[in-house]
Amino acid sequence: CLASLILFCAPVGAQNIDSGWILQALARPAPMRTAFVEVRDSPLLKQPLRLSGEYRRPIDDTLVREVRTPYREITTLRNGEASIARDGKPPRTFSLSRVPELASLQSSFGALLAGDRAQIERVYRVGAQGDRTRWTLTLTPKDKALAARVRDIVLYGQGAELRCIETRTVKGALQRTLLASAALAVKANMDAAALQSLCRNGVK
Repeated sequence: CLASLILFCAPVGAQNIDSGWILQALARPAPMRTAFVEVRDSPLLKQPLRLSGEYRRPIDDTLVREVRTPYREITTLRNGEASIARDGKPPRTFSLSRVPELASLQSSFGALLAGDRAQIERVYRVGAQGDRTRWTLTLTPKDKALAARVRDIVLYGQGAELRCIETRTVKGALQRTLLASAALAVKANMDAAALQSLCRNGVK
């Protein structure tokens, strides 16, 4: 799954945009961090699983995902490997080549934060819609291994803020990750419809 590491929204007018403008607007150097709320839906779950925590990018080649609720877990992606440490269990380390979604997450985050349009377009077909007050960026995998699992990834934002990411799998499961202002606006009693509106439309 992807995620955002953008912390503010620039004051810009309603002008039509393309993918190049969005990628440049999202570019941020390390170190940086942002809160997230992740909602996973699946036919195998009685109700969506909701996780909350923080994404960190301490240096350019490292991404850290810390889950704080409903359990504690830290995943670190670095040098082609993933390390997972969860309370009450021994740490695990494995190659990202075994999990193309995580490899894509690390490379895509790095490319997004570097404003590297060429790297993004090597991995995905990219489509943009909207204007500078509200936009979407759709990433469709080119890589066969990733495309066999992930149908597409849709980023929702406003100005220079990446607010939410929706990842659809080939099997139909949806993972929604709210970030920055959207993550901070999540309430415990929000239902699926309210979370979707917050993701796609932002804080009102």
